[in-house]
Amino acid sequence: MIKTVMIVSLSSGILGEPFVRHELDLGVRRLESLGLTVKFADNALRSLSYLREHPEARAADLLQAFRDPETDMILCAIGGDDTYRLLPHLFGENELRRAVADKLFLGFSDTTFNHFMLRKVGLRTFYGQAFLPDLCEPAPDMLPYTRSFFEELIHTGGIRAIRPSDVWYDERESFGPEQLGVPRKEHRNEGFTLLQGPDRFSGEILGGCLDSIHDMFNTDCYADTVELCRRYELFPSLEEWRGKILLLETSEEKPSPDSYRQMLTELRDYGLFRVTAGLITGKPMDETYAAEYRQILTETVDDPSYPILWNVSVGHATPRCIIPFGVRATVDAGRQEISFDPVPASYLTPDQ
Repeated sequence: MIKTVMIVSLSSGILGEPFVRHELDLGVRRLESLGLTVKFADNALRSLSYLREHPEARAADLLQAFRDPETDMILCAIGGDDTYRLLPHLFGENELRRAVADKLFLGFSDTTFNHFMLRKVGLRTFYGQAFLPDLCEPAPDMLPYTRSFFEELIHTGGIRAIRPSDVWYDERESFGPEQLGVPRKEHRNEGFTLLQGPDRFSGEILGGCLDSIHDMFNTDCYADTVELCRRYELFPSLEEWRGKILLLETSEEKPSPDSYRQMLTELRDYGLFRVTAGLITGKPMDETYAAEYRQILTETVDDPSYPILWNVSVGHATPRCIIPFGVRATVDAGRQEISFDPVPASYLTPDQ
């Protein structure tokens, strides 16, 4: 049972801006209503400009969260686009390896980088939700599907299975105070779709936001991402990927079909589709380019025997499930289920 949550801003500093205070207060009330004590890392409520200019402060907060004896769960505030800049401050002198402790870590989007960082030091993590997008949702309550997974995680320390959501929601155009108590527009969800390959496959899941993974191979966004990721060996080798299930979901930027093809081609050329056991893909936000993405997936993978499961409610589209990294998963498209082996007693791998 999780008792104390520490919120960290490892990417964007938006949580410290006055214009989101109504959301922050709502999120804290919801966490407390679940019986949780809420802490904020020392720099989590700094401004956008401060945290943009001080990646070392963001890194210090992650280390603080691991070192704090009362904290059971580290919850990311939101994503962003430059958490890769924490690498020298977490790995330059093995700071993260020395600080990492047996705690639950949850985040998505740009936090993909942080999941890969924590994997390097042996921590099993959870992908799919964050404080501002989920706990602070302006609707009368958390979205029910989202809430069910968050409650399961804090009560049991793991996730047993994922089944499709009955609905999906339009993204909000505004998150201002006027949105408090306003429900989202919902649509019927189609469930999991097997695009190709066997309807049952297994392996540990690893991956995240495709846009963020693209930045590990491409300097279009920042000139030094590729060099830093290579220096600290952030992206796993092909041997480390062997037998795993690849998770990919797209950001709120809603990449064009051409961009989507380019990003998938980078992963194909790296060799991921040759060594992984299969692919699960998140629903695109607002279902933008859904038909185009489906076609591009099968064309780019170019192997009909490689299983691809489409339309999982994880990542940027709402509602959101939570996917454990570091435990064996079994995808069963026929049963419309992704099930997980029991979470080990420790979130740390045995060699830590």
